[in-house]
Amino acid sequence: MDLADVPVTTLSGESTTFGALSEGKVALVVNVASRCGLSPQYEKLEALHRRFRDRGFTVVGFPSNQFLQELGSSESIAEYCSSTWGVTFPMSEKVKVNGRHAHPLYQQLTTAPDEHGKAGRISWNFEKFLVNPDGRVMRFRPRTEPDAPAIIAAIEEWTGASDV
Repeated sequence: MDLADVPVTTLSGESTTFGALSEGKVALVVNVASRCGLSPQYEKLEALHRRFRDRGFTVVGFPSNQFLQELGSSESIAEYCSSTWGVTFPMSEKVKVNGRHAHPLYQQLTTAPDEHGKAGRISWNFEKFLVNPDGRVMRFRPRTEPDAPAIIAAIEEWTGASDV
């Protein structure tokens, strides 16, 4: 299945597809968790989204409780993200990112290797996948900050957007 066709339910409960959610743009897909020590990355994710959104880019958050650090309801996740970090990028309902019941998008994304050639399971919250509408995927591990030079360079290359 093409990544764009993968069904997704938004945080507000609407049925859509990944392609519609990402609006056919270059997307940084991130499994997020509100109570994670890495949750300050929300601020940089939102800044990245705002910086490049008019140039063919979006962040798409996928809340997950697989590491036992996400809030219980979609409403509480939405409230936390909005009031604490000012999040405006699209988000899905809470999903599983590993195992037999992993969301179909993550079943496909986890086949992509990181910069060391390692594919497979999501290691922790805030793992990032930069997804080009043509199907290319770049994987970045959780401790890679959203504004890391490698991520910025790939966004600029794939969108043709540069601040220079």
